[in-house]
Amino acid sequence: MKVSDYLSIPYMIEAEAVEGDDGEWCRRLSYPELADFKVDTLDVETGLRQLEVLRIREIIRQLRSGTKPPMPRPPLRNSDPEWLARNLGIWDEISGVLDLTEDQLARMH
Repeated sequence: MKVSDYLSIPYMIEAEAVEGDDGEWCRRLSYPELADFKVDTLDVETGLRQLEVLRIREIIRQLRSGTKPPMPRPPLRNSDPEWLARNLGIWDEISGVLDLTEDQLARMH
């Protein structure tokens, strides 16, 4: 599989309302099927964008380390990781790796 295929795997988003230490409520977003990272946010749209950046970085981190990310569902055929990365402002981070296989990416580091 190519890196772009791994970035097209759909993961379930978990969202919950949580009370912070300061007594203020926020939304906590995460991808529990992928990794143990969370985004706490007042604005869900901003939080989803932050979560997507973390998802992309985590998948590439795992592939670079030689670990295949979980694949609870097959990659979506109509997904466009390039468009998403450009929209999120992280295209420069991943532009050279989308067409690599997981083995090629792992050998780079």
